[in-house]
Amino acid sequence: MTDICDMTATDLASGIAAGRISAQEVMTASLERIARLDGAVNAFSHLRPADQLLEEACAADAARAKGEALGPLHGLPHAVKDLQAVAGLPFTRGSPIFRESVAREDSLMVQRLRAAGAIIIGKTNTPEFGLGSHTFNPVHGLTRNPYDPSRSAGGSSGGAAVALALRLAPSADGSDYGGSLRNPAGWNNVFGLRPSIGRVPSPERPDRHSWSPTMGVLGPMGRSVEDLGLLLSVIAGPDPRAPLCLSEDPSVFRSDLRAEVKGLRLGWLGDFGGAAPCDPEANSVCESGLAAFGDCGCTVEPVALDVDYEGPWRAFIALRAWQAGGALVELYRDPTLRTQLKPEAVYEVEMGLRLHAFDLDAAEAVREVWTRRIRNLFSTFDALLAPTAQTLPFEAAERWPSQIAGRAMTTYHEWMKGVCLISLTGCPSLAVPAGFSSGGLPMGLQIVTPHGAELRALRIARAYAEAAPWTKMRRPDESRLARAPLQRGENAAKP
Repeated sequence: MTDICDMTATDLASGIAAGRISAQEVMTASLERIARLDGAVNAFSHLRPADQLLEEACAADAARAKGEALGPLHGLPHAVKDLQAVAGLPFTRGSPIFRESVAREDSLMVQRLRAAGAIIIGKTNTPEFGLGSHTFNPVHGLTRNPYDPSRSAGGSSGGAAVALALRLAPSADGSDYGGSLRNPAGWNNVFGLRPSIGRVPSPERPDRHSWSPTMGVLGPMGRSVEDLGLLLSVIAGPDPRAPLCLSEDPSVFRSDLRAEVKGLRLGWLGDFGGAAPCDPEANSVCESGLAAFGDCGCTVEPVALDVDYEGPWRAFIALRAWQAGGALVELYRDPTLRTQLKPEAVYEVEMGLRLHAFDLDAAEAVREVWTRRIRNLFSTFDALLAPTAQTLPFEAAERWPSQIAGRAMTTYHEWMKGVCLISLTGCPSLAVPAGFSSGGLPMGLQIVTPHGAELRALRIARAYAEAAPWTKMRRPDESRLARAPLQRGENAAKP
């Protein structure tokens, strides 16, 4: 029999529902792996007590035995990123300011997960307030890449990606503003989906942004494309507190994703005409990965846009400062709390404080022009392709890359410009494994489809994953991790 922890979330959920495997067995297997391996990578910032988890798993098995109605995630252990509130669990957001914070109620997403039958196993690590694509913070420490513990796991959903890559949990969620789902998925040889803006409501701040939604979105991660669809079908869907959210029935995402993709035209954006410089080896891995789309019968063609990329990039920086900085400005205004904010948080607030209303209006105008250019490409191409990052996983001791391909990176997020430009469009983008470098480091590709076309992205990704089953073929070397375990929460590198 296949090891329980090797099974996908989809297979486990169907196995529990059919009685072929028990929720208790699944939970026990996950807890055993976490105890054995997580000390070396620090994927989890917090785990619930084992006795509580096993009690809930037993209750899930009893409910199935009684013939009660089961949700699509019934009995499945699920890991929640520590940017979402889970009632009774620490809610630090990686910040020393909230080191002692405990959530009083579940976020909407967690409510939906529980209603679908998931058992919340714990919280996954994230950089402070999710800022930056490298997962470390002064509260829970550094999360390491399971393929090479000396390297970054990416971020800000780094803990979630590592938990999946090491088979510590079958199901995990993330969030994405500037690549926080896509980068860690690519760097950990798993899958991550940044949904369309409006697909997954997140009304945790009803006092603002319900009528001007942030570019940050919640989304699923998984070890298979079907797992992405399963989780998206649970967390997506309208909510009256989010009036601009998409209203389609999300159950379609857990339908059969097998589809004919032969003849589809895919546009390769690459390094965006040099605007998002790529490390040569990272680019080489991505270009090698493009061959699998050809094996599926798709045609991949390079895309050259005659645009000044500096305009959209500056628009992204301004809008992010408004949205990310606005969420932190009250902390910044308290002199005592300001000293506890990471430099990247201070950067966003101070950038936002320099903006005026008409600056934001101008940024939105540039964004609209850029979005229209990308939207026009979909009249020629069925999907667009690009790297999930501009470099391979860097040394964990670094805070962020200071240069790529000989070009200096002037901000903490410029090295993710290629994914940030996609975020600006609001389009869904699905990260798939592209392959490995000569040194054994994973890299990923993002599949971008029109706004609202997640199902198209899932179907293309499903065909690609069958042609290039990297997640199944190349697992982390667990013996390498066992040789030098860290203590939970140890920030050995102190970036």
